[in-house]
Amino acid sequence: MIRVLIAEDQTMILGALAAMLDMEDDIEVVGRAANGKDALQLALDTQPDVVVTDIEMPGMTGLEFATALKERQHPARIIIVTTFARPGYLRRALSAGVRGYLLKDAPANQLAEAIRNVQRGGKAIAPELAAEAWDTEDPLNDRERQVLRLAGEGLTSGEIAKQLFLSEGTVRNYLSEAIGKLGASNRVEAARIARQKGWL
Repeated sequence: MIRVLIAEDQTMILGALAAMLDMEDDIEVVGRAANGKDALQLALDTQPDVVVTDIEMPGMTGLEFATALKERQHPARIIIVTTFARPGYLRRALSAGVRGYLLKDAPANQLAEAIRNVQRGGKAIAPELAAEAWDTEDPLNDRERQVLRLAGEGLTSGEIAKQLFLSEGTVRNYLSEAIGKLGASNRVEAARIARQKGWL
């Protein structure tokens, strides 16, 4: 049996994915989580073979969750199932050790096949994204991305500084660098551009 954990913040989709996978003879759903932090704890507790996760979740994104699992050298293989057909997300997912990246509008049977494939050591990437992912380079570093994400949520430089334990001047420098790299006129536009590209 392939032991699977599902992380998805939309309750109906979480239930549908679990019900669909439970119909497979060789797949057992061992846990469900509605956010990345709960998923991380469940992954450590239940030791699944494969984790199926969304990207946009409260508390911790699917990409941050994948990175956290990788840092802990957890053996679970990760498949992202998302509505976001953004090559920037795919590149970051692969860098975080993700083995599969599927879109939510893919046929239902593709997920079970993807789980079997990554469990065997393969990869399962939506073909329409695979080629495009390598055409656009993400210019942001991790700190610029963090600062820009918080700025895009409406936080001031002072609030960002407190949250990330940085000085306000350092935050302003990161924002300035990010705005320049993205050719934006201000932090709001920079956050919008980066989000559209899948870099946030």
